[in-house]
Amino acid sequence: MTTLPVYRWRLAPEGLATRRQLRAMGLRPGGQSVAAELQRPRRHRGPLVAYLYRVDRAKPVRPMTPGRWAALERANSARRICPQCRRDVGYVIPPTLGTCTTCAFPDNAPEGA
Repeated sequence: MTTLPVYRWRLAPEGLATRRQLRAMGLRPGGQSVAAELQRPRRHRGPLVAYLYRVDRAKPVRPMTPGRWAALERANSARRICPQCRRDVGYVIPPTLGTCTTCAFPDNAPEGA
């Protein structure tokens, strides 16, 4: 097993990028393995680690098809439906609450709701 080269924050060579940087360029790793590691030191914990990929081996981001758009819309709409009152509340229900704010805090509910 070979060890990955490790670079300090902002000192990675040209031609390497994180997933987010690749995405900003319209690219994706495309199945390639991690080429290097980027480490940002932190005070009272271990370093923050990001993985780097070679830009020359990256592939273009796959375009969104109508089927993918439809699946994304269904997934997002499911996150807006309260499991308790079964209403589409118009916002993504926080996972910390698990229900809409009206069901989570019935004492603070507006009149008529």
